Amino acid sequence: MNVLVLNCGSSSLRFQVIETDHDRIARAADVTKARGAFERIGSQALISLWSEASGTRKLALPFRDHRAAIDHILRWIVSPDAALPGIRSLADLGAVGHRVVHGGERFRRSVVIDEAVIQGIEDCIELAPLHNPPNLSGIRAVRDALGPGVPQVAVFDTAFHAGMPETAYVYAIPYPFYRRYKVRRYGFHGTSHRYVAYRYRTLLGIPKDRVRIITLHLGNGCSACAIVEGRSVDTSMGLTPVEGLVMGTRSGDIDPAIVEFLAMKEGITVQAVDDILNRHSGLLGISGLTNDMRELLEERRDHQDRRASLAIDVFCHRVRKYIGAYLAVMNGADAVVFAGGIGENAPDVRAQIISGMDSLGLTLDDEKNRATTDGAEGIISASGSRVAVWVIPTNEELLIARDAFRAVAAGATATG
Repeated sequence: MNVLVLNCGSSSLRFQVIETDHDRIARAADVTKARGAFERIGSQALISLWSEASGTRKLALPFRDHRAAIDHILRWIVSPDAALPGIRSLADLGAVGHRVVHGGERFRRSVVIDEAVIQGIEDCIELAPLHNPPNLSGIRAVRDALGPGVPQVAVFDTAFHAGMPETAYVYAIPYPFYRRYKVRRYGFHGTSHRYVAYRYRTLLGIPKDRVRIITLHLGNGCSACAIVEGRSVDTSMGLTPVEGLVMGTRSGDIDPAIVEFLAMKEGITVQAVDDILNRHSGLLGISGLTNDMRELLEERRDHQDRRASLAIDVFCHRVRKYIGAYLAVMNGADAVVFAGGIGENAPDVRAQIISGMDSLGLTLDDEKNRATTDGAEGIISASGSRVAVWVIPTNEELLIARDAFRAVAAGATATG
């Protein structure tokens, strides 16, 4: 089955066309036929398109919304320019899989999208106001373009964490707030953590119930996950993606009293403080320069910039705290696994995070660490390390394609 995978952000869109089915899953021979990205949707968008026949093409075109971008994708994937094998018309698409950030407590697995699912995603908008609306825009645009004959599947970031124990997801606030408003820790990046756990057990040739690892998705958004018997038992993000690790522009954990304190001191609204915590904090807020870890590492190396160095140090310190906490929660782990743009490509950051954790059983091999970048996967811990350290590049799109195939094959809907 050819599956179009869409990941719609507030002003961005990433896509892949992946062929997958049960036989291919068994042989790990899924085929990525095309991929691309749109940035700055709503103005002059920056576009990158790739297929084997055309190679990578970069261009800039005006797109007013996600619907216009998706129309462009659909035209391109059936064009002679893309020349995708096995795709001559849109009828050759068997399904469309969507990344949906928040599924609340209702959606604990991937489901075929119907009106009830759309309503459920809308009901979660107050929990993810920056993410669920563009996810819905993508769903509606595909429905209008392809009609009801092509099934669409929602794959939820929160679903992998839905089985966490109450001790991990209940906040120590009056319990009626959970009962009334479902205020709890949900966790995000679930598809990434699930893929990394799957890939880890595939590489080691072990069953799911023997997976006991800590996964670190480190990019512009960052989260940690404790995985026992292949299931999420704790994670760093909470009711929203702002909780937990220091991120590109998000603060991560703070004293909640800071919100009221800043609102009073600055004479601004709570909503304005929330915007600061989401868009102007993290690496950007500390450094005053950028949210890009690559640029901060260059500033530290070339100019010894104090605040750039401080931002990196705070980032690494927070990750170390979560590793230590999860080792306690899990009573030890077999491996710590790095993924995400920073986790996969910043050996200096990985080294700083693991440095001095030998008493907890983590020791890096410096040569292996520095050699594992640019999409490479492998073990980077020293031979005597009691806890293995891995780098496993994430592939959320592949799991979304597989989930789409399985959901369509099983007829999985919100009610069935």
